[in-house]
Amino acid sequence: MHPVWLLDLDNTLHDASAVVFPRINRAMTDFVIERLGMPEQQANELRQFYWQRYGATMLGLVRHHAIDAHDFLRATHRFPDIHRLVRRDQRLVHALRRLPGRKVVVTNAPASYARAVIKALGIGAFLEDVISIEAMHFAGRFQPKPSRPMLRRLAARLRVPSSRCVLVEDSLENLRSAHRVGMRTVHVTGVASGAGKVARKPRSGSDRRVGLQVQSVTHLPRRRPRSVNRNP
Repeated sequence: MHPVWLLDLDNTLHDASAVVFPRINRAMTDFVIERLGMPEQQANELRQFYWQRYGATMLGLVRHHAIDAHDFLRATHRFPDIHRLVRRDQRLVHALRRLPGRKVVVTNAPASYARAVIKALGIGAFLEDVISIEAMHFAGRFQPKPSRPMLRRLAARLRVPSSRCVLVEDSLENLRSAHRVGMRTVHVTGVASGAGKVARKPRSGSDRRVGLQVQSVTHLPRRRPRSVNRNP
């Protein structure tokens, strides 16, 4: 039986580190400066602190400063030129066409941004759905990746056991959570150029939670689905 592929977007399906992430980070810092009245250095440090603590800057701002999440997402993901920033790669198109099983994008980015990137990549026809951060809201709060309750709810929404799902990610933190809820995991290591996301230091033993490591999603069809072994 074919797996259900849960595909991260930024730095997994395309390289967001060179231009996209720096612009998002700049927009987030500017948002904090404007809304909280902080100097730039303090605003930038707060942005990074909340990302490290909660997995998303937005969660810290909502929790501690009563910031409207949708207002924050709109202000920080404005990319009218996204079609110029995201390069369409025919190898990715061919890989997703050949990859057996259902394919769902799961991203902590907002829906409008995610769909614009997917359109620029030319891969929408191969995707069953796009699960953005707006869909990761339940029990009165946002619970994006690496939330384990969210991942369990996602499997239930897709009507498959967690063991049928394969999370494909550049983030070891998110892969660790997927492993803990019984999902299989693929670590994508070679898409980002290295200038984007704040790196998290992996905990010891994190490699045991990675069922397969690939440089790019374009390599997945070359590996038989059964080689994406269930995590021990």
